[in-house]
Amino acid sequence: MKLTKTITYFDGPGPKNTADCAELAVERAKELGITEIVAASSGGATAREFAEAVKGTGIRLVIVTHAFGFSEPGVWEFDAELAKELRAAGHAVICGTHALSGLERALSRSPRVGGGSRTEAIAEAFRRTIAVGLKVAVECVLIAADQGAVGITNEVIAVGGTAEGADTVLVIRPAHTAAFFDLQVREIVAMPRNR
Repeated sequence: MKLTKTITYFDGPGPKNTADCAELAVERAKELGITEIVAASSGGATAREFAEAVKGTGIRLVIVTHAFGFSEPGVWEFDAELAKELRAAGHAVICGTHALSGLERALSRSPRVGGGSRTEAIAEAFRRTIAVGLKVAVECVLIAADQGAVGITNEVIAVGGTAEGADTVLVIRPAHTAAFFDLQVREIVAMPRNR
């Protein structure tokens, strides 16, 4: 069997692509019969855009936020009121330690230990050779699978971005972090061409 699909390439990364990513993600989910979109959102703007895009479609959002303390010790960056609204609408809002850095970053940043790690090398390879949004989307799917927010047998649409907003849309078969090499990026729906 041969499948030919169109990939959308954005001129560059960033939040200016968020509305297009939401539209493309919903469109591809409908085409494939996928019922879950996993999307990164730090403060809530991207989550809000995607919540609007999935209204009336039966598609469930799994919004993955930064872990508590990511930017400031003890603080969750995500809009708590929006989290309540999304959950009330049947969507999931989860936060978790970055699967492709987490504890590893603490070690590599330490002047006593220093040096890069294999996990951070994988993350950097994604960021540099493909797109930051791809690294983010893959990481969010790992976090979502580890927390039981998505299963590991059905494909999901995964969305990530560069710094803020969304600029990358993928079709992924999920895996747990401990089984990272079982995860499959099956399609690139959209990404920035210049990064």
